[in-house]
Amino acid sequence: MSQLKDKGYAIYDYMDSLYYDGIEKDYEEILNYFENLPIDDYAPELNRYRRYSRALVLPTSGDIEWLPDVKRDGAEYAAYFQGKFNPEHPGSYREFHSIDSHIRDNKLLKKIIMANYEETFWGEEDKIMPIHVGVHFVKLMVDNDEDKAVSSPDCLHQDGEPFTFAHLIERKNVKGGTNAIGIPGVRGSQPDEVDQKDLHEIFEISKPLESYGVDDSAVSHYVGPVMKGSEEGAAVRSVILIDYQLTVVADMDE
Repeated sequence: MSQLKDKGYAIYDYMDSLYYDGIEKDYEEILNYFENLPIDDYAPELNRYRRYSRALVLPTSGDIEWLPDVKRDGAEYAAYFQGKFNPEHPGSYREFHSIDSHIRDNKLLKKIIMANYEETFWGEEDKIMPIHVGVHFVKLMVDNDEDKAVSSPDCLHQDGEPFTFAHLIERKNVKGGTNAIGIPGVRGSQPDEVDQKDLHEIFEISKPLESYGVDDSAVSHYVGPVMKGSEEGAAVRSVILIDYQLTVVADMDE
């Protein structure tokens, strides 16, 4: 049984397990792309930058098909909805700048998407329909000692999608950015507010493509604010977040 299925979460080193000739070049392309992510329009004061796109994984073929974007005011966006699961944006649709097509075609990104998918588990009847994939590029960056950059939501939480994976792209001059995995019952709280027996693990991902995944029904999870470390220059923590959920077929009798 996989660690993800057994424990509800797992930690990975994808730079090692996905290694192929050319992985360094593909990683550098993604790393460079993070330099110019746009500000998160929903929290411009929180030093958070992001892009987002949606795709389908076709279980029978293993192909990835990217979904169309919404075009508005000369820019392309993808819509994201978490229902009740994000207490900062309950029941709200958010639209983020979409990921550019040349990055969607990056070989390493595609391999990460499929490696994550192969870690997920579904009922046999679920595999007759495409699996929906949300790909978030998120950078937390602060320039000043007194500032901090904050993830959303800033508490132990569940995402509402059955599986979510986080992949470190860069961590530079960072203090904080610590991850915590807890039981579902502590969602909505800070890790230091709960009984330590209700936390499975506290850890940091620190090297490129060090990653973790969660079974959303089994655990809650958290990443702490990012602040500047002791070195010169900005603090930067860049990650790719990828979530997976089923195609939902409407009940026509409702």
